[in-house]
Amino acid sequence: MAWLTAATALMTVLGTAPAGADGAWHRTGGDVRSGVSGLAYEGPAGDGTGVNALVVHDNKGSGQQRISRITHRAGSDDVSPVTWDGPEPVDLEAIEGIPGMPGEYLALTARGIVYRLKVTGSTATVVDHSPLPSIGEGDDFESFALVARNGKLAALWADRGTGDSRPATLYAAPLTFASWGQPRFGTVTRRTYRAAHPAVAGTRHISDITVTDSGRIVVSSAADAGDDGPFDSAVSEAGRVAVSADGKVRVTLATAPAVLGTFPRYKIEAVECLPASADALLGTDDENLGGSVRAMALC
Repeated sequence: MAWLTAATALMTVLGTAPAGADGAWHRTGGDVRSGVSGLAYEGPAGDGTGVNALVVHDNKGSGQQRISRITHRAGSDDVSPVTWDGPEPVDLEAIEGIPGMPGEYLALTARGIVYRLKVTGSTATVVDHSPLPSIGEGDDFESFALVARNGKLAALWADRGTGDSRPATLYAAPLTFASWGQPRFGTVTRRTYRAAHPAVAGTRHISDITVTDSGRIVVSSAADAGDDGPFDSAVSEAGRVAVSADGKVRVTLATAPAVLGTFPRYKIEAVECLPASADALLGTDDENLGGSVRAMALC
């Protein structure tokens, strides 16, 4: 019922603007510390007029904001700070709700440290943290997604890649948790991925990952020419993922990714398909220009 409520609430948020239309973006801040590096659906807003999401910021200095809550509505977004309680991460790039565990999330840093969080009110408490398995030389992570199928969990994450010289590497593995809360990853598989758009030297082929209820893998890709831009982004359908009853994970990537939308002047680093809905929340980290969020039917 909560998923249906969320989907209904977001219908009031979504407009009919085409991909890339500026009017649908809502500002979440105007400086380098307020960009949206990752986003996780939390639930419908208390007043029924929108949806709540947790967002992470890639701040690196001690005491700087690591996580916030956004309430996304048709007219504007409300942003409120969430206190980080525990070992302070450096450069958070993704966050994802743990299926079947309300109020619990996994957040990922660029260098591959996973933080398990319990969010209560305006506090995110670190339960445990550990590195990703099979980190490759030069890997730089901006994406993380969780999939629940047949009573099993699987995780997907990716080295973002850079231009023609380095495609993204998409990793996938079964996921369980130790009794004390630590994430445990099973056998890791890898696939390479190149974005269809943007097609420039500095393209980050995967800047975030989300998975639809039917198992479609949807990714964002982004180009960043510097802290003042210009930026460019796209959201594409990259392939499919399946998890068998015995927990094996199978990823099939498309030979030619289908571009679902292009977004000039924005650097999308967060994409989250909402459950039981065709709608997604998108978040940008536009460096010195701040951050923005919008809703769009891309899932």
